[in-house]
Amino acid sequence: MRLWSLVWLLGCRAAAWRSGNYWLDDAVGLGPQFDGIGAISGGGATSRLLVDYPEPYRSQILDYLFMPNFGASLHILKVEIGGDAQSTDGTEPSHMHYENDENYFRGYEWWLMKEAKKRNPSIKLIGLPWAFPGWIGRGKNWPYDYPDVTTYYIVSWIIGAKRFHDLDIDYIGIWNERSFNSKYIKILRYTLDKQELQRVRIIASDDLWEPISFNMLVDSELREAVDIIGAHYPGTTTVKTAQLTLKKLWASEDYSTFNNEVGAGCWARILNQNYVNGNMTATIAWNLVASYYEEMPFGRCGLMTAQEPWSGHYTVNSPIWVTAHTTQFTQPGWYYLRVDGHLEKGGSFVALTDGLGNLTIIIETMTHNHSKCIRPPLFPYTVSPQKAVFYLKGSFSKLKSLQMWYSKLEFSTANSTLFQSLGPKNICEGMLTLNLGLDEIYTLTTVTTGHKSPFSEPPPSQPFPFTYKDDFNIRNPPFSEAPYFADQTGVFEYFINASDPGEHVFTLRQVVTQRPITWVIDAKNTVSTIGNYKWINFTITCDIYIESNKGGAFIAGRVNKGGIYTAIAEGIFFWVFPDGTYQVTGDLAGNKILMKGLSGVRANRWHTLTLILKGSSASGMLNGYPLWENVTTKSPENGWAAIGTHSFELTQFDNFHVQAS
Repeated sequence: MRLWSLVWLLGCRAAAWRSGNYWLDDAVGLGPQFDGIGAISGGGATSRLLVDYPEPYRSQILDYLFMPNFGASLHILKVEIGGDAQSTDGTEPSHMHYENDENYFRGYEWWLMKEAKKRNPSIKLIGLPWAFPGWIGRGKNWPYDYPDVTTYYIVSWIIGAKRFHDLDIDYIGIWNERSFNSKYIKILRYTLDKQELQRVRIIASDDLWEPISFNMLVDSELREAVDIIGAHYPGTTTVKTAQLTLKKLWASEDYSTFNNEVGAGCWARILNQNYVNGNMTATIAWNLVASYYEEMPFGRCGLMTAQEPWSGHYTVNSPIWVTAHTTQFTQPGWYYLRVDGHLEKGGSFVALTDGLGNLTIIIETMTHNHSKCIRPPLFPYTVSPQKAVFYLKGSFSKLKSLQMWYSKLEFSTANSTLFQSLGPKNICEGMLTLNLGLDEIYTLTTVTTGHKSPFSEPPPSQPFPFTYKDDFNIRNPPFSEAPYFADQTGVFEYFINASDPGEHVFTLRQVVTQRPITWVIDAKNTVSTIGNYKWINFTITCDIYIESNKGGAFIAGRVNKGGIYTAIAEGIFFWVFPDGTYQVTGDLAGNKILMKGLSGVRANRWHTLTLILKGSSASGMLNGYPLWENVTTKSPENGWAAIGTHSFELTQFDNFHVQAS
C-alpha cells in the first residue's frame, strides 16, 4: 500500500475512533415503507384567503407547497370535508347543506386539490370531516345515530370529487378528534367496497392511539376495515396496542406551531423522531398555509404565510425548507433502513432507500428550547456538538460521495441558513464523517434533483384597505365565498336573487338554516368577519334582507374574537329584527345590551344599516336616517368588521362598504 493511501485510511479510521458510529446496511433487510410528508388545508378554514390572491402570487404560493423539487414538495394533502360549522379558524361549506341538496363546487378545497394534482400528479389526497350539517343528526349533535345517512354523506363527497373534478381520494377519515363508532366504520368500509371504491383506505381515529387500537385488537372486523391508525400530536411516541395491530401508524395531524425558527425546529425534530421513536411512517402538518387572519386562534401556524391577498404579500417561512430536507429527496414507497436513529449526543437521523441504489440520510440536532411544539409538552433533553461516522454497507458500500444539503437555525439573529446546497460530500472507505453542531439539519443523498431557486420577492406587506366596497356582482364560479370575508359561524354564499329585478339581483346570502353537528362550542348566531383587526374608528354600511319573521340581522365593528372563540366575541353589534325592533349589544351573544328600541324593520324588505364608531362613541343609522346616537363604549378598543344573523335563518346582504380612518 502506498504511503499516501495508508495515511488516508488511517485518517478515516482515526475519525471513527473519536466519533459516534452508525451503520447503514440494506443487506440486513429493509424497514417499513415510507408513506410521505403532508399538510392539512382546513380543519378551520385555514386556506380561506389563499383563493383571493391575485396572480402570479397565488400560483407561486402553490408552487412552494406542491411543486416537486422546488419547495416543500409535499407528498400528501389532507383537506376538510366542509360541515358548515366552526372548526378552528372559520367554517367551511358542506357539499350538502340540506338533505336534498348537493353542490360539489362550494368552497375552495376542490380547487386546491386540483392545483396540487396539477403540480404533483402523485400527491395523495385525504378527506376528513370536522363537523356535519345538522340534518345528518336529525336534531342531535351526533353523527352516528344514523350511520347509513352519515356514510351516504361521506361517500357522496368521494364520488363527487371524482365525477365533478376527476379527483381520486386515496384516504378517508372518521371524525376529527372526536369519538369513533365501530359500526359506522364497518358500514363505511362496506359501502366503499360496494361502490367499487376499494382503493379508498380508512384512517382512524384521528385522535389518540387509544381506544381505537385496543378495539381493533378485540374486533377482527374493525381491524380489517381500518387500514391506518392515525394519531394527533403523538409527541413522537406510540403505544404497544397500536403496534400489535400491525397496521401502519401515522401522525395524521402534528406541528400546529408558530412558523418562526422554533416552529421550524419543532417540525425538523418530529419529522425524524416520529419514525425513530414511534415507528410512524407519515407525518402531516396542521396547517398547510397560514392563509387566515393572523389574530384568529393559532395564527401563523402554517408551513408558510399568505394572509394578505389585497397586497399579494406572502412569506416563505423556514418550515417550508425544513420540509424540503425530506420531501425533495424521498418519495412514498421508499423504505426506511433498519437503524436505531438516535445520535449518541442527542438528535436523530433516518435513512431511506428506494431499493434501487438510492440513499437519503436526514439528520437533525434540534435543541430542547429551540424545538418546542405547541403540543404536547417536551420533556427535558440535551444535545451536544458531536462527530458522527456513518458506515455504508450493502449496496451503498461503493458510493464515493453524497450530495449534501444544510440548514442552521439561528435564534439570536435573523440569519438562519436554510436549505443550502453544499455540493458533494466525499465518502472515505465506506465511511461518511460529519461534524454536527446544534440546531442543524443535514440531508446526504444520491438524489441530484434537489432545488432551491425562490421566486423574486412578492409585493411588500400592506394593511387591509381603509376603504373597501363589495356589491357582490363580480362572481367567481369555482368559489362560493366573497373575497376577504371569513365565515366564523354559518355559511355566506353568493346568491342570485331572481325575484328582485332591481338593484339586488346579486347578493351574499347566509344559507345554513339548521344548527350543524358541531366540533367545538359554536355561536348560536352566524357571523362573517372582514378587515383589519387593529381598526378603531370606522364606518360600516350594508343593505340587509331578512327572509323570515323568526330572523334578524346585524352589522358589527371592533369584533375581537373569531375561530373557536367566536361564541364569546365582543364588539359593537347593531341588530335589527323583523318585529320592528333593534338592539345595540357589546357582544355577539346579545347579553350586553347597550341600547334598544323601535326601528320599523320588516321581513322581506331591503333596509340599509350604518354603524359609525369613533373613539368611545357609537352611532347607528337606518335607511340613511339616525336611529340611535352616542352610545358609549370603551371595550374592546379595536377589531374586525362583521355581518351576521340572529339565528340560523336565510338572510341576504348587499352593497357592503367599510371606511376606516
